[in-house]
Amino acid sequence: MALISELRYPTRWYARVITAFLALISFALLATATIGGFLLYGILSPPHGRSEIDTQSFPGHPEGVSFSAPSGGSREGWFFPGLKTAPTIILCHGYQSTRGDLLTLVSALQDHQYNVFLFDFAGHGSSLGFTTLGFRESRELRAAVDTVARRTDVDRSRFGFWGANLGGYAAMAEASGDLRVRAFVVESVYDRPSDMLRLEIQHSGLARVPFTGRFVPWVFYWMNYPYRHEPPLSERLAPLANTAKLYIEASDEPELADSTHALFVHSPEPRDQILIPKGNYTAMLDNEKRVYENRIVSFFLLNLPPSGGSRR
Repeated sequence: MALISELRYPTRWYARVITAFLALISFALLATATIGGFLLYGILSPPHGRSEIDTQSFPGHPEGVSFSAPSGGSREGWFFPGLKTAPTIILCHGYQSTRGDLLTLVSALQDHQYNVFLFDFAGHGSSLGFTTLGFRESRELRAAVDTVARRTDVDRSRFGFWGANLGGYAAMAEASGDLRVRAFVVESVYDRPSDMLRLEIQHSGLARVPFTGRFVPWVFYWMNYPYRHEPPLSERLAPLANTAKLYIEASDEPELADSTHALFVHSPEPRDQILIPKGNYTAMLDNEKRVYENRIVSFFLLNLPPSGGSRR
């Protein structure tokens, strides 16, 4: 009791030093929690706009499709019809992007008779909630595949994916456990959601704030505790032995280019890779988009032809 009283009302020099030290530690912890909390909130709830189109008048005759998300609520998707017996390509937008950013890529695929489906992941576009940087998103993608596979105007056994960073992680995670996925393209993909979190912390400029670099990943881990046993993509490559894979490495995103290359190197055949000077499809110039789209379409025409049959 005397010690507690001395610390509350210090009269001796060592008590004053201890009290000042404890106050400093408490302030540091409070500051770290405050800064880290705001930073994590900003990463998991990125700014985004709603993506809306008039399905009655939009080119390509899209159809609005709703499906239930595994975490609750619903997701709104757009189905662009192609050849009735053709496979469906599902486009998985990247972090801080929306389905509306991919409409020109939709047109390039639909022009070659593919069915195309796209929707907004949690925390993006028209979908509420927070992103988990891939954990929940891969399950949302599985729900989308199941929804499209119930249609009678598609090939229910053949799907293809395109995805960038967040969408690329979801695409690979889903493809590794779903035999219906015959081919996929991923750009600037990462091995674990925590890898993307660390990149965003670095990009924020707050990585040098004491303890923030450890506090934010720790909170993210506990927020996603149900997924703690989820293996990284690098440990899920074996089931992709018969799936055609195209890895796209963007030079302007060196960290993600490295992780993409590592996944390519350790992936089983069939596999291919291309190097591009600049990633982020939505920010490309029109001529850059055309070149990019031609590469994507050519890959799917070779490995997932609309008329049936595939290299698999």
